[in-house]
Amino acid sequence: GLQRFCTEHRIKLSKIDHIFLSRVCSETAGGLPGLLLTLAGMGDEGMSVNIWGPSDLKYLVDAMRSFIPNAAMVHTKSFGPTFGTNESTVQCQNDPIVLVDDEVVKISAIILQPCRSPSQKTDHSTDIVDSPNGKKLSAAKPGDMSVVYVCELPEIKGKFDPEKAKALGLRPGPKYRELQLGNSVESDRQNVMVHPSDVMDPSIPGPIVLVVDCPTESHLEAMLSAKSLATYGDQVGNLPKADRSVSCVIHLTPESVVSCSNYQNWMKTFGSAQHIMAGHEKKNVEVPILKASARTATRLNYLCPRFFPAPGFWSLANQNCSKPGSLASSEDSLSALSNVISAENLLKFTLRPYVNLGLDRSSIPTKVSSSEIIDELLSEIPEVVEAAQQVSQLCQDSSQTKEDTVPVADHQMVIEEPWLCEDGITPACLENIRRDDLEIVLLGTGSSQPSKYGVSGADDVVRSLTCIWISHIHADHHTGLARILALRRDLLRGVPHEPVLVVGPRKLKRYLDAYQRLEDLDMLFLDCKHTLAASLDDFENDMQETVKSQDLSNNNAEINASKVDSTLFAKGSQMQSYWKRPGSPVDKDAVYPLLRKLKGVIQEAGLSALISFPVVHCPQSYGVVLKAEERINSVGKVIPGWKIATFEEGMVEEAIAKNHSTTNEAIEMGEKANVYRIILTHFSQRYPKIPVFDKAHMDKTCIAFDLMSINIADLAVLPKVLPYLKLLFRNDMIVDESDDVVVDVAASAS
Repeated sequence: GLQRFCTEHRIKLSKIDHIFLSRVCSETAGGLPGLLLTLAGMGDEGMSVNIWGPSDLKYLVDAMRSFIPNAAMVHTKSFGPTFGTNESTVQCQNDPIVLVDDEVVKISAIILQPCRSPSQKTDHSTDIVDSPNGKKLSAAKPGDMSVVYVCELPEIKGKFDPEKAKALGLRPGPKYRELQLGNSVESDRQNVMVHPSDVMDPSIPGPIVLVVDCPTESHLEAMLSAKSLATYGDQVGNLPKADRSVSCVIHLTPESVVSCSNYQNWMKTFGSAQHIMAGHEKKNVEVPILKASARTATRLNYLCPRFFPAPGFWSLANQNCSKPGSLASSEDSLSALSNVISAENLLKFTLRPYVNLGLDRSSIPTKVSSSEIIDELLSEIPEVVEAAQQVSQLCQDSSQTKEDTVPVADHQMVIEEPWLCEDGITPACLENIRRDDLEIVLLGTGSSQPSKYGVSGADDVVRSLTCIWISHIHADHHTGLARILALRRDLLRGVPHEPVLVVGPRKLKRYLDAYQRLEDLDMLFLDCKHTLAASLDDFENDMQETVKSQDLSNNNAEINASKVDSTLFAKGSQMQSYWKRPGSPVDKDAVYPLLRKLKGVIQEAGLSALISFPVVHCPQSYGVVLKAEERINSVGKVIPGWKIATFEEGMVEEAIAKNHSTTNEAIEMGEKANVYRIILTHFSQRYPKIPVFDKAHMDKTCIAFDLMSINIADLAVLPKVLPYLKLLFRNDMIVDESDDVVVDVAASAS
């Protein structure tokens, strides 16, 4: 959300010169690919930024090269010991690594390698080695390293006092300059040497800022033993406090580590330094980062809560984060430190000029409650009150009648389709952020969906994921995948489970394979080409032949199947590399077990088939057909032609130039396929809220918004809601004649 946040608050991305990663993983660098693509698309030649990170940054860079132009990554700079050598144990590293040192600032890095005893060794750890203090420690692996950044500003020279110089017999002239440069001179009128300290006020030590990311207690042990970091504390070392004055410590450390007594004692060694807690806190999740999106979601929820869940942020009455020094209940133990505050968006700590040293809250966005947003809506569009009542009545009538509805068996689970927002590229129109449109399909196994998710509910959904389908390789569709997979891995750690199955274009596998050198994603990959109708028919025919042959050699077949399953689906097993050049024979030993797994997954999700089909967009783009018996007469057919509808009627040439279509063409294709309902999701960002299309098509058509959640049983009422959505956004239905930024930038990388 960095780019969207910057756009909302008019912060220019072009002003970013350096990015420093405290760790290299999906949690810290998930939005980096989209940012690089955006910068690469700025101006005639694009822009680049200096990216700093520990040595495992190279693994992320190698993965991103599969879809990001090389020019966007020429300034990536990694530091510290590399892996696969004795240097991977960095406990011997005592001196900070100087990254930037000029007249403005000195930035150094202190690497933290987690300390683990042999009993704590994970499945991904390498060999056990001896540390200098005699402890047994597991060697480093990619993704383990964390960095503490030390930012030091030069001292402020004391002011020259001409009266003192005159009293010591100096005449105005070159000697004054020599003294200000730190050189001693001989008095003009007295037989004495005049030293700078005789005529200048004392220098003010430059402020020091620490950025600390200590993700685990294992990292904490390494941090406490880092001698180079200990020298910055007020209560250690022989240097006077003024020579080692830390002004501010920014903590990216999570609550679980901050609550440790050792960590809090370490914080106290910095005396009067200002501590800013910027780690993950539950209360921060409830504060909307993107106010425009929260505003839109709140308005939609007021109009139709059945389709649009309420935003998950608290009322202002329950928020204490605006008060200096106030922290969550889990941080009550820090109350002894009066100089501890929670971080807020756009909170600043001023280092220069020195007279303004300290916190600056002037730019912090004002917090708005949902009730204030609703009051604004009622004042702006009074008719929305009656509209909300009518929409509620429509939904109620739809639930009570079976006329014109999709039949749903009472004993079967009802499918629900949430539209997600995959952040990647800065939008042309800030509030029109729409992704997914069945280009990212998530299938789970939960017996019931959580009530419009929420924080804990979202975790439950991620835990239950068994299959993810991706349509094509554009940054706004796949760069968030690694984070979802990594989160699922963490949520299921220690719980028996099978790897999630990712179905996507062949190019996606290149990215995921390269990324898995950085961190394990606990997944299996299946190329979309093996889920085409013809490929699935071949698979089913071969399976039938296999069943027949089992009557002849049942024992041998069971033994062979057991061997295949045990190697492919065991937890932590490596992904099989099975894709080949177009036209080459299918490696059935690798592909068929994955197709069997896919078949089981879709059946468990309440579907009868998942069929991919090629579409005209970027190379290796696919659409998908989801079939559910007794629920949907026809979800879709193999439709030749366009992939994404982003232009209104009369802009056919523009649509063809981008391998897109007009909205009317997309609707007509759906009607030719005899679909029951058409939901437009990926229309152009030229339209702030509502796309332009022929009113004659409104009987089958509706549009999607971020986090909109549609139950298949509610498809009948969808088109009837569209006029009310137009009322809600009547002041925003002005076409932006700018180009589709998202597609242009993403296409340039393909």
